[in-house]
Amino acid sequence: MIFTLYKIRTMVKNAEKFKNKYRSLNEADGPVFKIRNDPRYTQVGRFLAYYGLDELPQLINIIKGEMSFVGPRPLPVEEALKIPKRYNMRFSVLPGITSSWVVAGAHKLSFRRWMEKDMEYIRKKSIWYDLKIILQTIYKIFFRIYI
Repeated sequence: MIFTLYKIRTMVKNAEKFKNKYRSLNEADGPVFKIRNDPRYTQVGRFLAYYGLDELPQLINIIKGEMSFVGPRPLPVEEALKIPKRYNMRFSVLPGITSSWVVAGAHKLSFRRWMEKDMEYIRKKSIWYDLKIILQTIYKIFFRIYI
């Protein structure tokens, strides 16, 4: 599913164009691009992203039925197209604002473990499992445990 993801801009204008400049800082080991302390953040953007406030506009995506509170984290189209086919099941459910990957350590996990967490979520998906992940996310944000 391709949709417009609502977020607060946290990075400098044209941040995507600077991706190659910072490719050596990429902390992800798969086809995704993740830098925990990305130098492309604006000062305010770093604060918003650190506290997850840049995710709040995604509530619009939830209202529109494009996202869920819990589900695999959405990826930019360019990265999603590079996900190995064995993980295509992650695209069978709505993406989420938070996920089992987020509460398991997010960027600290390998790409393979990230995908395994997504597959595990899909197998275990239930209102109770979602509630558990939501509560763990709130706990991590409230007690400032890096996600």
